[in-house]
Amino acid sequence: MPSTPLSRRSFLALSAMLTWAFTTRASTSIPVGLELYSVREKLKKDPEAALRAVAQMGYEGVEFYAPYFDWTEPQTKQIRKLLDDLGMRCFSTHNDESYLRPQSIDRARDMNLILGSKYVVLASAGQKTSLTEWRSVADTLNSAAEKLEPAGLKAGYHNHQLEFTPIEGQRPIEILAKQTKPSVMLQLDVGTCLEAGSDPAAWIRSSPGRIRSIHCKDWSPDAGKGYTVLFGEGAADWKNIFAAAEGAGGVEYYLVEQEGSRFSELETARRCLQAFREKHGG
Repeated sequence: MPSTPLSRRSFLALSAMLTWAFTTRASTSIPVGLELYSVREKLKKDPEAALRAVAQMGYEGVEFYAPYFDWTEPQTKQIRKLLDDLGMRCFSTHNDESYLRPQSIDRARDMNLILGSKYVVLASAGQKTSLTEWRSVADTLNSAAEKLEPAGLKAGYHNHQLEFTPIEGQRPIEILAKQTKPSVMLQLDVGTCLEAGSDPAAWIRSSPGRIRSIHCKDWSPDAGKGYTVLFGEGAADWKNIFAAAEGAGGVEYYLVEQEGSRFSELETARRCLQAFREKHGG
């Protein structure tokens, strides 16, 4: 039978699913990766050196963010080979809303399959001021899921403060939870949830099985600190968050994320991983 684009995608999907299944079974604990926005300047200057440094710290995987979408297919394959050589996985990618639209989602699907990713995450819905607009975001996620799932991929959504800020008495994140397919992951950003005045652990417990990855970003209410605190230095009750995530939440992997701190990008990432291990164990 002649080769077709569909058979190629099916092969990539099968490879990605087998790799994910094997490594998940082989692990005795929930893996921790790095959202690469945390080392964005280093990644921009020298992607290979950045990934090698992240692997050397002990991170088990990564999440690429929006600029990955501009890579060529050979570049994407080269990055995948490097990840394999380093013993790291691409857990997921962060994507602009346009990447999930019909004109772009095939490309997003194919690139994520090459990377070995499992989740194609909408990084932000931008400014929305009505519940009707948030329902439209849910529709976008459902449509993306229908396109991605035959290839073995899942859609996801990453919150900021806005999703936990009530509109007409209802939090937009609740709209997304109710009106998206159960297969759509709700990736929790702990820091922005806290800043919006919500309880991350309570949200996890109210959404069983949906919080399959967590951005472990702390936040401090102290003036001038905000997101510049390292993991464990802010207001997050990590013990309670971990218990909820590994109980009702169904968490599959954690991601350290840092917007910037008093240290360099790489030193910040190293210190956050050390603190994560001290608080979480493993």
